[in-house]
Amino acid sequence: MTDKLPISVFIIAQNEADRIPLTIRSVRDWVDEVIVIDSGSTDDTVKVAESLGATVTFNEWRGYGPQKVFGETLCRNDWILNLDADEEITPELASEIQALFAGEPPCSAYRLRILPLYSFQDKGHKWTATHRPVRLYRKLQAGFKDSTVHDSVVVHGGATGSLKGMVNHRSFRSLAHHVEKVNSYSSAQAEDRYRRGRNPSGFELVVVPVLAFVKQYLLRREFVNGIDGVIISYMYAFQRFIRLAKTRERFHIARREGDEE
Repeated sequence: MTDKLPISVFIIAQNEADRIPLTIRSVRDWVDEVIVIDSGSTDDTVKVAESLGATVTFNEWRGYGPQKVFGETLCRNDWILNLDADEEITPELASEIQALFAGEPPCSAYRLRILPLYSFQDKGHKWTATHRPVRLYRKLQAGFKDSTVHDSVVVHGGATGSLKGMVNHRSFRSLAHHVEKVNSYSSAQAEDRYRRGRNPSGFELVVVPVLAFVKQYLLRREFVNGIDGVIISYMYAFQRFIRLAKTRERFHIARREGDEE
């Protein structure tokens, strides 16, 4: 394409040299600019991103929301497309967005369908794409919250539409990587829940993981992926369980320290 769309893409990243090329290549030929906000990579993320035409800026990590709010300030266009460094716009979605901008988009924000892909999957199934966050939006009418844990877009004005195309999301390099990420993220979630006084009950600790498995396997239709879907559903249940267990642990430690004073 010679005429690029008036869209700024921004990507937050740290040590993503192996995955960010897919992300950048999926958009660079049809958007006005690609910005990478690096929080201190020790691999070749910066070098790789710049070699692919992206502008790279360092910003110290203060949490997901603050990092994305900072990314928004770097975008020169009113329209913003946010991607994570492990995501990729499919050709079908790229064509859909280009068609949308053939005129003036009727909505001020758009939800994109996120299709999770694991390392042991050759391809995903469209039925499992149930996560539809707002990722394409006008920054004058929408923007990320500055929550350190929950990085979601709040739409302040105008309608919100949905696009049919997929965003491939390769969140985990392996099951071991999944456990590592869940361990780190759940610690931040537990601290957030502790600050808000949300101490889980024994009932929650027993029931929530079971319901999480059912939700992932049946309601999110992982059953279409066979045994892969069983593995993914168990991992989701573990993810929900460990954040509750860590929250309970955090309250226990606080009570013990209070008794010792």
